[in-house]
Amino acid sequence: MNNKLVDGIIPSQPPIEALSDAHELKSRLEWGEPAFTILDVRDRMTYNNGHIMGAMPMELEQLTDRAVPSLAKSRDIYVYGESEEQSAQAAQMLKSAGFEHVSQLRGGLNAWKAIGGPTEGVEESLSPPDAGDYNVVDRMKTHFDTAKKEV
Repeated sequence: MNNKLVDGIIPSQPPIEALSDAHELKSRLEWGEPAFTILDVRDRMTYNNGHIMGAMPMELEQLTDRAVPSLAKSRDIYVYGESEEQSAQAAQMLKSAGFEHVSQLRGGLNAWKAIGGPTEGVEESLSPPDAGDYNVVDRMKTHFDTAKKEV
């Protein structure tokens, strides 16, 4: 469905890759890009302790049963789990269920935390914020400096 009001204002995104890094996802979140979902396929207790802010919990064992009725098959989906193997398994399950745009988040939650991506959960709320967490300019500078180092 085309929205004439935003045509030409919001550039369309290229299709997501089968593997994405935390910088790509964080960039999409920071620019407020619509129409994507982050799925955490770890067990519920692990999810409750800490996860990427805004990620939806869908345990691996129930993944397709929950994803099929609740997510559009054409939606961009980023998935992560306890390990690269669990993430890859989840991505394959979603693709086999007919989801067209699925990307495995390389490094999962640890990679996300390493670049200062926002998190939430019981354990996450116990760690005090860094001094720069409230300064958007410092956070953007850190994000771009980190992105340059890893390229």
